[in-house]
Amino acid sequence: MANGNSSSYTTGMEGTKRSEEICLKFPPNVISPGLAALLVQKDKHEKLMDYSGPRLHFQMVVIFVLTQIIHSLLKKLGFPLFISQLLAGILLSPMVFSDQHSLVNISEESVAVLGTVGAFGFVFFLFLSGVKMDLSLTLKSGKKAICIGLLTVVVPLVSCMTTIKLLHEEGNEFSNKSFFLAVTYSGTSFPVIHCLLSDLKILNSELGRLGLSAALIGDMLTLFLTVFSLWVKTGFEKGRKQSLIDFGLAMLFIVIVVFVLRPVMKWMVKRTPEAGQIKDICFYLVILAFMMSPRFTDLFRIYFLYGPFIFGLAVPDGPPLGSALVEKLDPVISGLFLPIFATTCGLRFDLSYFKNSNLFAYHQVLGAMVALIIKFGVSLLVPLLCKMPTRDSLALAFIMISKGIVEMGSYSIMNDNRVISEDIFAHMTIVIILVASIVPILVKRLYDPSRKYLCFQKRTIMNSRLNQELRLIVCVHVPGNVNSIINQLNASCPTRESSIALDVLHLIKLSGQATPLFITHDKQKKTLSSKSYSENVVVAFEQFERDNWGAVSVNVFTAVSPPNLMYEDICNLAMDRLTSFILLPFHRRWYIDGCIESEDQTVRTLNFDILEKAPCSVGILVEGRRHLKVSGIRDPLSSDNSSFYNIAVIFLGGQDDREALALAKRISQDKSVRLTVIHLKAANSLGIILTENDRMLDSAVLNDVKQSVCFTYIEEHVNDGPETSNFLQSIVEDYQLIIVGRRYKTEDPQTSGLQEWCEFQEIGIIGDLLSSADFIRNYSLLIVQQQQQRTV
Repeated sequence: MANGNSSSYTTGMEGTKRSEEICLKFPPNVISPGLAALLVQKDKHEKLMDYSGPRLHFQMVVIFVLTQIIHSLLKKLGFPLFISQLLAGILLSPMVFSDQHSLVNISEESVAVLGTVGAFGFVFFLFLSGVKMDLSLTLKSGKKAICIGLLTVVVPLVSCMTTIKLLHEEGNEFSNKSFFLAVTYSGTSFPVIHCLLSDLKILNSELGRLGLSAALIGDMLTLFLTVFSLWVKTGFEKGRKQSLIDFGLAMLFIVIVVFVLRPVMKWMVKRTPEAGQIKDICFYLVILAFMMSPRFTDLFRIYFLYGPFIFGLAVPDGPPLGSALVEKLDPVISGLFLPIFATTCGLRFDLSYFKNSNLFAYHQVLGAMVALIIKFGVSLLVPLLCKMPTRDSLALAFIMISKGIVEMGSYSIMNDNRVISEDIFAHMTIVIILVASIVPILVKRLYDPSRKYLCFQKRTIMNSRLNQELRLIVCVHVPGNVNSIINQLNASCPTRESSIALDVLHLIKLSGQATPLFITHDKQKKTLSSKSYSENVVVAFEQFERDNWGAVSVNVFTAVSPPNLMYEDICNLAMDRLTSFILLPFHRRWYIDGCIESEDQTVRTLNFDILEKAPCSVGILVEGRRHLKVSGIRDPLSSDNSSFYNIAVIFLGGQDDREALALAKRISQDKSVRLTVIHLKAANSLGIILTENDRMLDSAVLNDVKQSVCFTYIEEHVNDGPETSNFLQSIVEDYQLIIVGRRYKTEDPQTSGLQEWCEFQEIGIIGDLLSSADFIRNYSLLIVQQQQQRTV
């Protein structure tokens, strides 16, 4: 049965009527009898696409295939995936294909189903955005971030309002609509800026942290002004009394969320064991409350999109509840539902809307452009006044004006609800596409956080004197790293004459939060978070400092950031602390019997990033299958020389081996440490790729070892890799620590034939050989890479 329903809508802008006739079939067909059944049936007029289930599946497939095709062409130019999703919607819209020939069968019924699925994803996205935000950081942001966040909303808003007022002389229309629309033009979206910074991989860079803090301040101000503008609109249209009622109901909703729902969720968190997972019943109760929030916001007279967002803000961020919500829901929402929503926004676009554009729409678009330009100017001027470099200020200005899915979704919903006319929607869609396309490209060209490491002065152990304080960073991922690192530091026997300035960086995966944290565990300094992080790490290293009082000074830091961006925290700390050496744990750990205890590929990726970008020398510590006691350096399982800690350096030649030898000489100054330098020389000089300069430097450091009575020097001639392996197998059991150079992409006659068997490139050929299962490894292994020299 076909019902034709004719409806008349008012645009809300100029009072004109728009009549639309929509024909829908009742009851709707959802599940098809199957393709085979449709082919054999007598009624050939019924098609598979007449059923909403198969049609929705087909539309989703077409959307994702077209999006990936477009993105494969545009990503090389630097365009974000969001643009490809919008363009896919535009290409599938009736503007390109008529209703009868559209690839996705664009009809009112199909758009309703597809749009509902997309809107579901958008509401979930707003909820998760609220979950990831930590409002406590707004109170702890610096003055620069607060100024930028506030001024980039207020100044463009005033400029936009003034422009529209000068252009539009009808006071009633101005007072009813323009303030609300001006807020949407001038506002800042934290989720959009967070996505931009994440895509550009500058989330926890200095500029990224400033942009996030400013965006958080601006987003909260935008939220308040938007709600306030709705109250003003209600006051003009329905009277002051109704506006006050709406205000009271909104305050009641916030009170319920803050003082009822949030304490309940905190109670759920407290009942969860430390490092445990939230109970499923608690998880589902939070989801149920979220699903009901749009309805409650309608009852409390709040814009329905703000209900899920405000409820998300009330959810305790981070583990266990916030992280569980993000980890379980974000992949589905960001990977499935949100792309569909972005595409449905593109489906609404039609160039024919420009033909019927009126004067009010032109005024609104001009006001929006003024707001965008003024916002850019304010975002540029404030950092420049704060003595920020010009390129960084320009990059920040582009970040603050970025547009994305939040703005596109807002204008689409306002267009559906006739808050704005179709011509305004079309104009704003063009603006969003242009801004979202240009901003990532310009920011990437203007700001490169790694450029600060270029042409940096030498920070190596070789360039440090033996009696000079060694500035060292050690990275901790799991509790097991603490003991192994302290063991090796104890083995070095630090003294007042050869002291260590130790910076401990505890790296924690950012989960359930949007803002990365960098915390200094100093009682005299204010940190960015009131949460408890790294207590056990702090206690262990403070005890190590007390045990070596006067010889070791310890500072502990915690970095909570995405795993793919942790290298920024390490490199920035190394720059700030003038570090000479970074010590990283290996990504794999073994039991005593040789079985793998744990393996983390994200740690391995991080190690690669540090080796490539570190502004100083780097070492990777591979733990032995048995561990030394933290309180001492003796190895109770050693049959020979049990009163000494035996260290060996495997020397083949090159800058990494020289750095390894310099480190070994540094930690072997105590009488209880014995250092043996094993020089593997090629029996045949053919194939040696060392430069003349390297040979001279190698001879100099080796002559120093030969002339010293404190070290043992062994010279061994080998023909190839197998001989090297056999020799090392015969001597490794005599040592508790073996230090080797990484010698990346360097193969000599001594290692010929071993390269193709190398499993872990980050520790080099010799390091990989010594960590392999072929060696009964009762020793720890330290792989050293000297600071890489880079040029612009």
